[in-house]
Amino acid sequence: MIDLPAMTPPLKRSVTIDGHRTSVSLEDAFWKALATQAAARDLTRAALIGQIDHARPPQIGLATALRLYVLSTLQAQDP
Repeated sequence: MIDLPAMTPPLKRSVTIDGHRTSVSLEDAFWKALATQAAARDLTRAALIGQIDHARPPQIGLATALRLYVLSTLQAQDP
């Protein structure tokens, strides 16, 4: 049997990027992982999201970019 993390429907939160408010829907596990990764970099979660937003290709949505960022960061930590 596989152990699954706590599952929640996506939670919509507002973030400000370059002075513009936008809403992003992510599962709670991703919001928590972004907060943890931001703290590890001495950033606010909004600042980290802004950096990810600026680095993503225009054809990739922000929520997708955030999920992929979290995944790649966790994979990089796994030996």
